[in-house]
Amino acid sequence: MPPLIPIDDPDDPRIAAFRDIRERDLVRRDHLFVAEGEVVLNVLARSPLCRPTTLLLLDSRVAALAPLLDALAEDVPVHVAPRAVIDRIVGFPLHRGILALGRRVETPTPDDLLARLPAARARVLVLVGIANHDNMGGILRNAAAFGADAVLIDHASCDPLYRKAIRVSVGGALVVPFARLEVGRDPVELVRVAGLEPVALTPSGAETLADLPDLPRAALLFGTEGPGLPAATIARCRGIRIPMAGGFDSLNVATTSGIVLHHLAAQKSSR
Repeated sequence: MPPLIPIDDPDDPRIAAFRDIRERDLVRRDHLFVAEGEVVLNVLARSPLCRPTTLLLLDSRVAALAPLLDALAEDVPVHVAPRAVIDRIVGFPLHRGILALGRRVETPTPDDLLARLPAARARVLVLVGIANHDNMGGILRNAAAFGADAVLIDHASCDPLYRKAIRVSVGGALVVPFARLEVGRDPVELVRVAGLEPVALTPSGAETLADLPDLPRAALLFGTEGPGLPAATIARCRGIRIPMAGGFDSLNVATTSGIVLHHLAAQKSSR
């Protein structure tokens, strides 16, 4: 276990990165992000894509976290503070009592990510305009649960490594490979060149999900709540819809991703 560093002053410079974290945005600053809670910290400690760089723990949580702390590298500082101090540091009552500063090991380009896909079968998610952190986290949780190979995220979408998105993803954001699309990059052309069939999820799709044949290599495009994918994008993809009762035609985008990924995973199992 790394040595524990007691903190009794909220202004201690050693924990400056955790101070007032609601007002701070560490994402994209040296590829750093803040992870919160025991479940997420367990994922972070074992992720091949990210690593913890420093921890801030409530002193009463240390004993229960001993097995996890034993797995950390010796050079990861573990700061420990009592409730009154830790709440003043972060700027709100930290009920879970566990924060970690993490760093992505690498930030692949979309082309790098697609070049690493399995040759025979691949599932890639393409997120267009996903601006809500709950939806982003839910989609990445589903991507991790159903074994998606990669996620491409356009420039208009929110950051998957924002603290809330990581928390909602239950750490999925830390284990699913993802890359950001450059401004102006055409996602449909990109996935076609990589040998993936673009599939747009839309209420106007000509095919239903149940009738979708097995597609060995597919890129699944999901759009923002409300407007959905741009019509020009849908027109260049295989349009798939999920029929709903009573003419209702709206599903939450994270829910949609779970339904679709489960269906494709079942196809794979049946083979």
